[in-house]
Amino acid sequence: RRPPRSTLFPYTTLFRSDLYSAAVEGSLTLSAYPNYAPVILSPADFRALPHVTITVHNGHTNAAETYSGVSLNTLLAKVNAPLGKELHGEAMASYVIATGTDGYSVVLSLAEVDPSFHEGQVLVADTRDGQPLGKSGPFQLIVPDDKRPARWVHNLNSISVQHGR
Repeated sequence: RRPPRSTLFPYTTLFRSDLYSAAVEGSLTLSAYPNYAPVILSPADFRALPHVTITVHNGHTNAAETYSGVSLNTLLAKVNAPLGKELHGEAMASYVIATGTDGYSVVLSLAEVDPSFHEGQVLVADTRDGQPLGKSGPFQLIVPDDKRPARWVHNLNSISVQHGR
């Protein structure tokens, strides 16, 4: 089944997370539609990936929090997103849509998550302060360089790479 064309971005076909996210309860679906088949990571698959730990200030709680998880660029490499030397020309119009189970979605340019362009490390976390995320999980997108945590997606279940052209 082919996802519908977006009316907001008429030249881009948007990925519908509900097509694949039900495959495994609590899974994370990675996609780069239409070029690659989605990759579905269970919590166990995710835990097996290399983890990093960051400490950030959460503006909502006004407290420092320590998150552990997998860098977003590591996950995007699993669907062959153009990163590093591949991120140039038309690929510079590429972006990531991160969606939670409640439908809340945010957009990041691919350059924002590529360490060759941007110093900060966008993280897909599975623990906070050494504990599972609880009602915010099993996965949460953390964008530590944002002044407000408005692009932190709780209950993250879908990450999709799209192309603006």
